[in-house]
Order: sequence, then C-alpha cells, then structure tokens
Amino acid sequence: MMRLNKYLADAGIASRRAADRLIQAGAIKINGQIVKQLGTQVDPSRDKITVRGESARLDKKSVYLMLNKPAGVVSACQPTSVEPHTVTDLIDLPERLFPVGRLDKDTTGLLLLTNDGELTLRLTHPSFECEKEYEAILEGEITPSAIRKLEAGVVLDSQKTSPVKVRQLQNSVIRLVLHEGKNRHIRRICRKVGYPVLKLKRLRVKTLELGKLPLGKWRFLTPAEVEHLKINS
Repeated sequence: MMRLNKYLADAGIASRRAADRLIQAGAIKINGQIVKQLGTQVDPSRDKITVRGESARLDKKSVYLMLNKPAGVVSACQPTSVEPHTVTDLIDLPERLFPVGRLDKDTTGLLLLTNDGELTLRLTHPSFECEKEYEAILEGEITPSAIRKLEAGVVLDSQKTSPVKVRQLQNSVIRLVLHEGKNRHIRRICRKVGYPVLKLKRLRVKTLELGKLPLGKWRFLTPAEVEHLKINS
C-alpha cells in the first residue's frame, strides 16, 4: 500500500503537493469512484487510478530535461486565454512533463522539466533548500552598500528574506546564489535596495549548469546529471 499522492507523483502526474490539489478538486478516481480524502492509501497491484478519465500508471519512463527558457513563455503545462504560450510548447515529446518550479514570464535560462514527481518535490520544497544561481542586469550601477543589504537579507511581506551570495561582474551586472524561491523573488529584493532588474537569467540549479545551451532549445539530462540532482535532495 502507498499514499495516493505519492502514487500520482511516481506516475509522473504531478508533484505530491499538486497531487493533493487534484485529489481535493475531485479529479482522481480509484476503481471508478471519486476520492477527495488526503492520505488515501492505494494498492498499485490491484487498484485502477485515473486522473480526469486518463489512466495513471507506474510503468512509465522517467524523463529529465533542461530547457533554456526564452522570455515571453510561462512555466506552465496548460495554456490559458491570458497566457497562450507555455514552456511545453517548446518540447515535442510524447511524455507528459511538468516544470520543476517556475521562472516568471520575463526571466530566461535553466528550467528543468520531468515526470518524476518525487524529484520535483525535493527540488522545490523549501525544506530542501535547493541552491540556484542567477545573473541579473540592473538599472543603474549597484553600490557596495546595496550589495551588503542583499547579502544580509531584506524585508518582503513583513518577513526578512534569507541571505544571498552576491558577486558583482560589472557596474550593473551581478550574480546571485540563493535557495529561497518566493514569487519574483530576485526582482523584488533588487527593487527593494533601489536597483530594479532589467534582465534576469537562471544559470544553475544545484550542480546542473545551463552552459551553452541555445535560447529556446532543450536537451536530455545525462544519467550522471540526474544522479547528482538526486544526491542530498
């Protein structure tokens, strides 16, 4: 027996947190019956689980890839009337993949996509403190004082953010290493110290680096890259 949300994550449907939302929304059936109770247990050898009418099976191939996300597309699986262009439009694969975390619409760079719900949880849940590195082009020449404020943490939404490692490359260009991931986090903390972000690119997630992957292109991760992401996640 196993928890339903873990089953859905292992089947590549969604992360455990997203699976819980599907359960509460009544999108999951076990043996033809809708279930909404979180913590429901299933027997993979006997129970038939469906998501909005489609079978959710464990005998799937795990897929891991990185995309150099361009600006103008959102980190989502399903388009909407407001945001018709999503990152999955850029990937022509039969497997159903979902983004690991999010990059806002205007941010470019490294975005992981996978059908491994367990790894997604471990790379996105705050308790695992997954380290990420970004390069930001700022409006104006940032001062040493502003850099020290970023490094110490600033107050957003009445809470102090975690410290950030900052390295200045040019007058208006900095690299930031952090493990926090609030909505538009870097843009907000930089604006807080007086230097709005003009361009933002993610360069690294844990040990995985974007490298020279062209903008808008994707590639599969190597087995070694996948293993390194899983270690200590």
